[in-house]
Parts: sequence; C-alpha cells; structure tokens
Amino acid sequence: MTATTLAWIDGTWGSPETLQLPLQERGLLLADGLFETVLILDRRPQLLEQHLRRWRSSAQLLGLAEPPDQGTLMPLIEAGLQQLEWPSGNGILRLNWSSGSNAARGLDRPSPGGERFWLQLNAGEPRFSGVTTTISRHERRNASSRLSRCKTFAYGQSIQARLEAQQAGAEDALLLSTTGELCCGTAANLLVHRRGQWLTPPLSSGALPGVMRAQLLERGLARETSLSRDPEPGDHWLLINSLSCRPVLAVEAKALLPWPDPQALWRSLL
Repeated sequence: MTATTLAWIDGTWGSPETLQLPLQERGLLLADGLFETVLILDRRPQLLEQHLRRWRSSAQLLGLAEPPDQGTLMPLIEAGLQQLEWPSGNGILRLNWSSGSNAARGLDRPSPGGERFWLQLNAGEPRFSGVTTTISRHERRNASSRLSRCKTFAYGQSIQARLEAQQAGAEDALLLSTTGELCCGTAANLLVHRRGQWLTPPLSSGALPGVMRAQLLERGLARETSLSRDPEPGDHWLLINSLSCRPVLAVEAKALLPWPDPQALWRSLL
C-alpha cells in the first residue's frame, strides 16, 4: 500500500476512512480519552519521549490505564511510515487512547483492561504564517479542572471559540481562563516577547502544558507570568505548538508587530 495517510487500530492497517471504531467506544461517546499530536520530520518523530511523558502523566491524572510505551509504539510507527509516500518526509502522527467501551449506558468507567489505542499518520508541514485573533467572549478555560491540564478528546470549546473568531472576521481565538487571565489559543500555547524576554501564562491559569512550551521553560528561554488581555507597546505575540509557530498579527483588530523569524525559534526547540 502506498498513500499519504494511514491508520492502525486493533491490529489492522488501513485508511482512516475505512477503519472502524465501535459505536459504544467512550472516546467517541463521552470524549473520555487522550491524544498526542507528534511532528514527523524526515520520517522521524520529533520529541516523542516528551509527548509520551505527558501522555502517561495525563492518563494517571485522569484515572486512565497507562497508554502504550515507546517500545510498543516505535515498531508500529516505523511500519506505518514504510507504507507511506511523503515526498518531503514530513507529516503528523496522532496517538489516541480511549477508556474503552461500555456494555451499558452511563458515566461509570468499565473495568480496566478494555482500553483502546489507535494511531493515524498524515502528510503535513509545519506552519509559520501569521494569524489574526480575537479574545473569546463565550468560552473560558477552567483553571481548576484536571481536564485543562490534559490533551483530551474534548475540543468542543476550542471549536466554538474559533468559530466565534471567524464570525468576527479573525482567524483564531485567544482564551481567558476562569481566573480572568489570558490563557492560550484554541490549539496552541501563547508566547509574548516583552522587554527582551519571552513570557507564557502559568499552568495555574488553565493553560495546557504544551510540549514546546515545556522546551522553552526547561531551556530558560521563557518564564511563566500572568498576562492580561491587552498587548503592551513593542510586544510580539506567538502561538506555538508541536506543529506550528505562528506570529499573532492582531488581537481584537489591534495590530501587533510580527516576530521576524518564528521558524528559527521553533526549530531550536526540537
């Protein structure tokens, strides 16, 4: 098989359009699961160990069984990549971990041992183009929720915030948290370059513990601080995740100076 996208579930390779997920799967019905999105460059997963560390800690936090480890995953990932035609060698790996299926309806989790894992590989390239933003008036991240600290299947809030932004003539939304602090974007962490230093909202604001955000903090390239919704003169704002580093060109129609080389900053973290 040669293709640009491929998936694996329950021991079977195939296209994402034809492989099946049981209708009683809790990840589908209740968003009771976790995922990681991993960049593939030159057919090599980037920062896989860091992604899997977050995956494991999130599963523990939410009371899920431990997901597959790197030793289990790498043979699968390599087997999938061998079947794909990616001219640039670049793509996106998504790892999914669901709590399993319930024989009956309800919120109570099934007994351990029935969890389900599946993965998907897609061709793709990192993004570094600028983006205009609004601040969502309807959606706020819950600063005290465990779910805000994990990359779960539940992305309805981000979808609604982005739709709100697009209806207002912008491309994406920034989110405040229940504390009133500026928190993050719909699918990326926020970085603000102010007076010679990179700043990012603390996890106590409800910000997701992003992998690239962690790289910046561990290397001493950024520090955590509470941020208000109003840019200051001379600010540069970025939205960063494992697949992109995009300068914020405007917040609420207020123009910002774009960071001159977001790709260089992003690549230095890999």
